[in-house]
Amino acid sequence: MEKCRGMRDMLPQDMRQFRRVEDQFRQCCVQWGYQEVRTPLLEYLHLFTATGTLTPDMLNRVYSFLDWDGWSGERVVLRPDGTIPAARLYITEMAQRTTARLFYVQDVLSFGATGTESREKWQAGVEVMGGRSPQAEVELVSLALEVLEGLGLKPELRLGHMGLLRSLLEELEVTEEEVVDRFTAQEGLLWERLRDSRPEMGEALALAKLEGRSPGFLENLGSVLLPHLPILRQPLEEFSAIARLLTSLDCPYAIDLGLGSGFEYYTGAVFHFYCGDVRVGGGGRYDNLIPLLGGKAVPATGFALYVDRIMSMVPGPVSGPPVLVQADEGCWPWAFSLAGEMRAQGIAAEMAAGEPMDHPGVSVMVQEGPVYILPGKGRFASPAEVVRVLKEGGDAEISPA
Repeated sequence: MEKCRGMRDMLPQDMRQFRRVEDQFRQCCVQWGYQEVRTPLLEYLHLFTATGTLTPDMLNRVYSFLDWDGWSGERVVLRPDGTIPAARLYITEMAQRTTARLFYVQDVLSFGATGTESREKWQAGVEVMGGRSPQAEVELVSLALEVLEGLGLKPELRLGHMGLLRSLLEELEVTEEEVVDRFTAQEGLLWERLRDSRPEMGEALALAKLEGRSPGFLENLGSVLLPHLPILRQPLEEFSAIARLLTSLDCPYAIDLGLGSGFEYYTGAVFHFYCGDVRVGGGGRYDNLIPLLGGKAVPATGFALYVDRIMSMVPGPVSGPPVLVQADEGCWPWAFSLAGEMRAQGIAAEMAAGEPMDHPGVSVMVQEGPVYILPGKGRFASPAEVVRVLKEGGDAEISPA
């Protein structure tokens, strides 16, 4: 029997890796003052179409259907993204708050063009409603790097700015639909088109296509671009403020002016996190999203880490198997009491399934008396003595409960 195409079973070893990523993420978020939320799997489709997030191509790759309740029908969608539901939650439940720091770990669903891609993906996301630039962007970047580094990874931070790209679109009189249909920011074709239309800017555009790693790069860029393109002044100043603050914190980064977002709602700085050639997360500023959803004008920014990709890069928690508790006939009440005492003291205990069984780790046999036998350790008269010996460890590896 086959599972649904594009879906994944998580085996015990997969869940150990998942929980390690989730636990590290949750612990960091709580320490930074964020509060956990969870949004429904079903949302109204118009939330996504109203924001321009779902392009015509993407609309063909989401799970949407008519939700008929007996009186009226509304088209709904299995959430393909975590940010828009979080923004909807803020508007409906938290709009009275000037600032909301929220985080979540949940799945999103969509399907790819070939049918072979994964259809369910897990995101560990953070959203700041009301956060001002540049502090909010730098806070989120620092938080994401802390999570990834705490998992033993060495992430690379890449920075871009959608405000720069949108200003260029305005200068070129190019619609965003044309960008989707004809070329992408990632390929750098915006700069090529600008060079063709403004040949006098050849030197400036050559600099813009380079990669920078300091605020000085953006200052030099401004000195050559702004005389020709004053429309870029505000996004360049915003970008420079973020770069200066990151530099003051000794946080390395690479500036990539061709960095695209993949979502239409980003308005300012965008940031991607890479481990080697694998993108493991990304986010950015989306100041227009909450008003587009019917809320008040609230600045906002956020990011998501891609749990599925990160899982394959980190091992699961290191621990041995649980202690196996076995018992002779008539001794099971004592065995259950022993297992309960062990768990109360933080030691995982597995009850043998009736008959004696082989076990790769530590085992305890309970016999009439009661007598508790630890192979290689001796015979003991009480659960407390067994727990003491197990906690001392010796050469035994004991799984925590």
